Amino acid sequence: MQRGHAAELAWQPAYTLWYLFHWRRSSSWLRATKEEDEQELTAEERRKLERKLKKERKKKEKQLMREAGISTKKVEPKKQSGSELALAYLTSWSENPEEWKFQKTRQTWLLLHMYDKEKVPDKYFTILLDYLQGLQGGARDITVQKAEAFMKEFDGSNAEDPNLLEKCERIRQVLQLLS
Repeated sequence: MQRGHAAELAWQPAYTLWYLFHWRRSSSWLRATKEEDEQELTAEERRKLERKLKKERKKKEKQLMREAGISTKKVEPKKQSGSELALAYLTSWSENPEEWKFQKTRQTWLLLHMYDKEKVPDKYFTILLDYLQGLQGGARDITVQKAEAFMKEFDGSNAEDPNLLEKCERIRQVLQLLS
């Protein structure tokens, strides 16, 4: 006949009471032992234990939130598009010149899309023309070359499309400014 640990000690009433008392209070008893053990741990072991306890705590918090019906997924903030960033860059250049910082990618986006009225509205195009006055080096040369190529392309076509006419007007303004 096999006997368990508690059955073997059943004839010792004092031990049985002690055993049952600590068995019921095992979580607080374990915490007390953990605190005693922590004093004997090295710094590395203490860090590992802290990380483990933090992970367990977060897991319990998530479980409680799930039981309460609260979503535990993180909501990521919406990232701005390239056009929004470029237009904010241009606005910063005009309104806060002391805080403004040059950004090649923003300038490149503006130079590529400056003729498109939908991407660079008229309000920003006037600021962009002021910005282009300070354009230097290769960026200036390439912008002039592209504008001249666009003008030759549009002069050859006899389209009466209003979008095309607006684009031609913008190209003329850029060429007059940079030439």
